[in-house]
Amino acid sequence: MSENTEVEQKFQDAKAYLLQTSTKSGDNVYDHLAKVLTRLLTERPADAVDVLEDISRLEKKEKFVSKSDTIIDKPDKSTETKLAEIQRSLYIREGEEEENIGEMDESETPLPNLLELSYYFEQAGVGIGREETYRIWLALKQLVEKYALESIRFWGKVFGIEQNYYIAELKFQEGKDEEEPEEEEEVEEAEKEDSEENEEEDPVPKSTYKAPAQAPKEPYGSGTNKYVYYVCNAPGKPWTRLPNVTPAQISGARKIRKFFTGNLEAPVVSYPPFQGNEASYLRAQIARISAGTHISPIGFYKFDEEGEAEAEEEGGRDSFIQNEEFEGLPARELIDTANWVHHVLHILPQGRTKWWNPSQKGEEEAEIEDEEEEKDEPDMPEPEVGPQLLTPLTEDFEIDGQPAWTARSSSNLVSQFACAFVRSNLWPGAFAFGTEKKFENIYVGWGQKYSVDNLNPVLPPLPQPEYVSGPEITETEDPTVLQEEALKKAQETNEADDDENSDEDKVEGEEDEEEDD
Repeated sequence: MSENTEVEQKFQDAKAYLLQTSTKSGDNVYDHLAKVLTRLLTERPADAVDVLEDISRLEKKEKFVSKSDTIIDKPDKSTETKLAEIQRSLYIREGEEEENIGEMDESETPLPNLLELSYYFEQAGVGIGREETYRIWLALKQLVEKYALESIRFWGKVFGIEQNYYIAELKFQEGKDEEEPEEEEEVEEAEKEDSEENEEEDPVPKSTYKAPAQAPKEPYGSGTNKYVYYVCNAPGKPWTRLPNVTPAQISGARKIRKFFTGNLEAPVVSYPPFQGNEASYLRAQIARISAGTHISPIGFYKFDEEGEAEAEEEGGRDSFIQNEEFEGLPARELIDTANWVHHVLHILPQGRTKWWNPSQKGEEEAEIEDEEEEKDEPDMPEPEVGPQLLTPLTEDFEIDGQPAWTARSSSNLVSQFACAFVRSNLWPGAFAFGTEKKFENIYVGWGQKYSVDNLNPVLPPLPQPEYVSGPEITETEDPTVLQEEALKKAQETNEADDDENSDEDKVEGEEDEEEDD
């Protein structure tokens, strides 16, 4: 009996030891082992001895309860995950189930074969990667499905400090652009509201100063506003339409150098001040880059013979048509820059592709001036002239003794399958490829023009001179009391003398009348 008592006592001591509660977790070994063994007998995994530690760890993990009563925050999604969720819409058509995604759509579309064009650019070492190109292609497809377009192309990619810009160049079908008329109506309504407010309020004195006339922006569908541009920060994100560019914005962009941030609403802090935000600045740079770097093989385009006489009268041609008889040029001929021409109008120093005469006046101004006195008319300004359409690249100005363009072959080893590519030295990042009848332009860069010299910001104007000091504007000192009294006495004596003189004159006049009688 004594041995059994000792064994039972040892058992009770061991159990009491195993039941001791941990000061950290509040659990004990006895209950934990019981749960682990229960789980082993319930699940009966293979090689139980090998997974015993894992089951013990899992049991502790499941029992963990946070002391705080707040909800555990979910981990933030990574940038890659957020971008993948945004780009998921590119792979699913709106209004269709995922099962029908693979069905072919054989309808005609202005969407270009971007993967094929990317293949040729890759041969020249230019591009943004096949995966990214494919996503851009799907993003362009969204624009094609949303709008009635005549043409669409991927203009290029502009790098930004925070985000990049992917740019699409569009041309709407005639009468299908609904957004352009709305902008004009908003401007007219705003002007009407301002005029009504001015009429209600007290009239304010009007200044006679007339600011120098600014060149008006070119009409929609011509010149620098021939195409419409949409931008997004990444394929899959919403497209944003850029506003039409004005000559003042183009002239202002030429005087500053500013990196893009990736935010279209960001202000452009510079001197001279730029008229508009980053969206307008981006649109101005697009117009400048397109005018200077968009080229095509010679003979691909030709002038329309029907409008030849009208074009000569207006001062130059502004349109062309595709030459159906063009047979293509091999890559070995396209390596010569003389076989490439500009097919976008040159932007004049005025900021327009067609010169605008600042001395010309509208009907209202002419009527007002007829009523006023005739003044000497100033000399007529000389019209600005630039290179005409379809001008060869060989006529471009050199850059610090170097040609403005560099032409190369994509391969010297397999020349029969190579293509020619041309790089702009004036706008780093502008490229064009050509082979037989195919060609395309693209821009991938920071949106800045090459400069031989360092940037020299425009100095602020000199301060205006002070007004010439004279007695008519000089403030006099107040007289003293003694001076005022002396002046008063002098005035009184002068008045007394005047009265005496007037009395003497009256007496003499009466005597003269009596003598006459």
